[in-house]
Amino acid sequence: MSKGTPAPQAAGREEPPGLDLTRLRAHLDRERPGLAGGPLSAQLIEGGRSNLTYRVTDGASSWVVRRPPLGHVLATAHDMRREHRVISALYETPVPVPEALLLCEDESVIGAPFYVMELVEGTPYRTADQLAPLGAERTHAVVLSLVDTLVDLHAVDPEAVGLGDFGRPEGFLERQLRRWGKQLGASKNRELPGIDELHESLGRALPASPAPAVVHGDYRLDNVLVGADGAIRAVLDWEMSTLGDPLTDLGLLVMYSQDLGLAESPVSTTSGAAGHPSPAELIERYAARSGRDTSAISWYTAFAWFKLAVILEGIHYRFTLGQTVGAGFDRIGELVPVFIDHGLTTLKEG
Repeated sequence: MSKGTPAPQAAGREEPPGLDLTRLRAHLDRERPGLAGGPLSAQLIEGGRSNLTYRVTDGASSWVVRRPPLGHVLATAHDMRREHRVISALYETPVPVPEALLLCEDESVIGAPFYVMELVEGTPYRTADQLAPLGAERTHAVVLSLVDTLVDLHAVDPEAVGLGDFGRPEGFLERQLRRWGKQLGASKNRELPGIDELHESLGRALPASPAPAVVHGDYRLDNVLVGADGAIRAVLDWEMSTLGDPLTDLGLLVMYSQDLGLAESPVSTTSGAAGHPSPAELIERYAARSGRDTSAISWYTAFAWFKLAVILEGIHYRFTLGQTVGAGFDRIGELVPVFIDHGLTTLKEG
């Protein structure tokens, strides 16, 4: 989704890879006549890790187009219908999301399913340095509003917005742990001391889940757009959303709000910014506003450390095979043991 005002990946290129503007324009004229006026141009928005996101304009108005990665074959992992459905359902709720304008599942149009949505202007803060100009007081307020927006999301009645069948809440944590354990087995080609211990310990200490809610699945500061006034304008990147245990979202947010203890890291974190609330303050804010019992949050945070360790190990594995290139990917492997240690420590201290 839109990550603020983007920079083109290739200067002067009007038709980025994966987006046939002629076919897109014909489809828009057919399905949403009058939406676009003049000739279309587009920029690939940088910063996304998975699905491709473009800013498209006719010179007067702009929209966002989102599609799966190039060469992608597993439709269930990059389900455009799913993303379109959840932002459509949440649009009339207190949760800020872009307006969904059109879903196209006909791959003959641009080579893959895609959807079009409103462009929301704002900034995705990914690092402490990016937050620095806000100052301590505004940074503190922005991060607390991130918690408040999460409470709003988890307060949505899934049935009332047509998401009653959006997932299978029963046995959610067991399935999540099993899923990421399988993912680890598929991508591990080296010894990782402590990873099996962490996985097994999480399995032995599964908490009882609260009532299910719409779960974002990757909730953090750089997946929202913040306006110039410090208000959250849109929550983005819903590809991992489902119905499940809401505390998994909080655990992930708490994890991303902790200092990794590294001078440099390819994993974005804003925890070092002046004024950034402590993990304890975030948990207290969520508990007070949601009324949920957060006493087991250590388990959820440890699970977040485990999940990210598995994801990073998968990236490292593909890098060693020459299947992934990019800035910082050569250092991903060094980060995995750090996440494992944090997970084990969090679980033991909890």
